[in-house]
Amino acid sequence: MDTGDTAWILASSALVLLMTPGLAFFYGGMVRSKTVLNMMMMSFLALAIVPVLWVLYGYTMAFGPDGNGWLGGFGKVGLDGVTQASLSGTLPEYVFVGFQLMFAIITVALISGAIADRAKFTSWAVFIVIWMTVVYFPVAHWVFDFGDTGGWIATELKAFDFAGGTAVHINAGAAGLALALVLGKRVGWKRDPMRPHNLPFVLLGAGLLWFGWFGFNAGSAVAANGLAGLAFINTAVATAAAILGWLLVETIKEGKGTSLGGASGAVAGLVAITPACGTLSPIGSIALGLIAGVLCALAVGLKYKFGYDDSLDVVGVHLVGGLVGTLLIGLLATKTNAGSEAAAGLFYGGGLEQLGKQAVAAFAVLAYSFILTYIIGTLIDKTIGFRISEEDEVTGIDQVEHLETAYEFAGSGGGSPHLTKGA
Repeated sequence: MDTGDTAWILASSALVLLMTPGLAFFYGGMVRSKTVLNMMMMSFLALAIVPVLWVLYGYTMAFGPDGNGWLGGFGKVGLDGVTQASLSGTLPEYVFVGFQLMFAIITVALISGAIADRAKFTSWAVFIVIWMTVVYFPVAHWVFDFGDTGGWIATELKAFDFAGGTAVHINAGAAGLALALVLGKRVGWKRDPMRPHNLPFVLLGAGLLWFGWFGFNAGSAVAANGLAGLAFINTAVATAAAILGWLLVETIKEGKGTSLGGASGAVAGLVAITPACGTLSPIGSIALGLIAGVLCALAVGLKYKFGYDDSLDVVGVHLVGGLVGTLLIGLLATKTNAGSEAAAGLFYGGGLEQLGKQAVAAFAVLAYSFILTYIIGTLIDKTIGFRISEEDEVTGIDQVEHLETAYEFAGSGGGSPHLTKGA
């Protein structure tokens, strides 16, 4: 055990946990005032459900030592065999369990932005349980398990994904697209403005995400070392460049850069650099961030062209940003950081080999997640129903699903905040 590594990964785990409340603010500010509580609670429900699943069987499905290239084994159900003395590399295994748990939480929370304003809260809870079991835990094994019986993307294909461009962002983006198609368009989509109700919330959320993302990316070195430092710097500069790229697109198209665009550009840069932060140079990371900011800013308009209601641009930011970051590794990975000349990107003498590997990993996860999510969403919709009624949607999902409103403008209050109807 290395105490320095252990301290850093414990701190990184806390940083990654903070990303989910940050996401709640980011998404919560982007919706209308009558739906903000539900939007934020969808993230908090992930915080409640996923840790229980992870301890019961998620960790062993992703990292069980008796598994294969497609699924971890079941030898550590309930964390059986994980003790204070057991190690994962230089870390106590409990620390590694906790670090990977935080990735699992935010991945499913990201999906919620695609179906804002219209999903039943209980159905969302059922979706979290099924999706994590059927989609996320297997994909996490493919990408993150580098053990002797590790995942096929990590150990056989050898595609680079330093911190989760495929397992987290492409996975969540494809799932968001599938659910948006299952649930259909919001009432008044394209007709009503549906503007963000609280842009300071959006900027606060983006700031918390950026802060926590240093644990997400630099922590994925799984050690307190130079590689963590490289990932840290790359995360900072790629995100900055992506903001500039997004604002540039807005300025060219609209004549002005917006606060929403700046916040969205930051998240797009964070998404894109996630898989690449350990293999690019800082100069390459600036280029990647700039490209991601421009492409994601353009991609958010695809929903109007193709007619799917991705409420908060999960597809445009996470799916497209994840694809950009994952694929550009095949062009921009340096020989020094990639670890071998054959694994370097095309622009650094590596040929097209690594680009092909990156494409296989990216589109395999995209297809798996989209197809399985569409099936899961359809089954839930056909059985218990996934979408609230049109009348309830117009009234506001906060009042209907939670018996609350975010902002109380009438009366002086004074009663219990936990009183419900009939109390």
